[in-house]
Amino acid sequence: MEHAYYASFGYQVTSFFAPSSRCGSPEDLKKLIDTAHHLGLVVFLDVVHSHSAKNVLDGLNQFDGTDSCFFHSGHRGVHELWDSRLFDYKNWEVLRFLLSNLRWWMEEFKFDGYRFDGVTSMLYHHHGIASSFGGGYEEYFGLGTDTEALVYLILANHMLHTFYPECITIAEDVSGMPALCRPVLEGGNGFDYRLAMSIPDQWIKLLKEVKDEDWNVGNIVWTLINRRHGEKSIAYAESHDQALVGDKTLAFWLMDKEMYTNMSKMSELTHVIDRGMALHKIVRLLTHALGGEGWLNFIGNEFGHPEWLDFPRPGNGNSFHYARRQWNVVDDSNLRYGYLNEFDAAMNKLEEQFHWLNSPQAYISCKHEDDKIIGFERANLLFIFNFHPNKSFADYRIGVHKPGKYKIVLDSDSAAFGGHGLINHSTDFFTQDFKWHDCPHSIQVYVPCRVALILAQEEQ
Repeated sequence: MEHAYYASFGYQVTSFFAPSSRCGSPEDLKKLIDTAHHLGLVVFLDVVHSHSAKNVLDGLNQFDGTDSCFFHSGHRGVHELWDSRLFDYKNWEVLRFLLSNLRWWMEEFKFDGYRFDGVTSMLYHHHGIASSFGGGYEEYFGLGTDTEALVYLILANHMLHTFYPECITIAEDVSGMPALCRPVLEGGNGFDYRLAMSIPDQWIKLLKEVKDEDWNVGNIVWTLINRRHGEKSIAYAESHDQALVGDKTLAFWLMDKEMYTNMSKMSELTHVIDRGMALHKIVRLLTHALGGEGWLNFIGNEFGHPEWLDFPRPGNGNSFHYARRQWNVVDDSNLRYGYLNEFDAAMNKLEEQFHWLNSPQAYISCKHEDDKIIGFERANLLFIFNFHPNKSFADYRIGVHKPGKYKIVLDSDSAAFGGHGLINHSTDFFTQDFKWHDCPHSIQVYVPCRVALILAQEEQ
């Protein structure tokens, strides 16, 4: 959507019925969406109905000369943290404006759905600021909840799913509002998915503050599975909150300045690069396999983009230097970024084959703190992760439910992915009638340090 302030990344909208002119004409956007559809891709619009730019000359603010035409008057109509205006969702004309806005983008540009930005801010009078949600119902169904905004979201989802049955709606909500992602006919709010926003925060916190040997695998697993049963989540390892405005991408936190000097295949594989590439792969795979029913990849995360993304603003001297992604690094066959990209492709191709995102939540059989091992079954696959910085295991025993012969179908340490190639993929792994981890059978596997394996049962 059109926005005057470039550094807002489009989140302070001034014209709700116009695509940003910085990216081309409306016809260009239509052509882009049509091309994506021909390639089998769906396209979402990041819709911002949680607030609006406070601009008067080119925005909605003071449209009729008052501060309450589209927004609440006084303090309630201002988001102090975002320096923007807040809609009055009980106003009939505001509802007409916002609902027609949703229909217009669907009808005119043929979008496939929406990511609703700032849903947590909409749902509560406190906007989620300085709030730590523990899951108790009193946090969601009390005087702090903005019922007017809640009703608008229900109306929006009901309208979209009625007129466009294939439409997909995604809520950016960190609070865990119950029934947010259940159908309206069930008494829910109608979203199809919510973003699992705590997951990328966890990974960045670990990389910033905790030594590898002190990672608590139980806490990692809990963060990944802590979601409401029956409500779908989209998991992601890195978000725009980490990769924007001068922070570091996941890869940059792992490898920092050595990404400038040692990502060439012709240079020495240093400990920093070796560790960084290994963790980058297994963090993504664990999040993908355990974190939800959908997967979100932030631009460039698939190959370990080396730097942040930033738009011109006073804080960086209005520089365009970081207002880009360096796609060239993954295309350069002399650089190691290609290894990370190949792993990402293999991971997603395997999911397309076994559909673990559409499978019930995983059965976690192993969370060993001293060994830093995580093991679980999902979609008839056995996932094994070794996060230990230096300890490998020759015959690590993992409990499984189905007996038979297993083969490795994905190995993060494969030489094709920049690993050391320590595991023989021709090896057959046979289960034993030895109860382990509350499972009727078990299997013994060689698991090197900082390696993830996926094993599939061979059909009899």
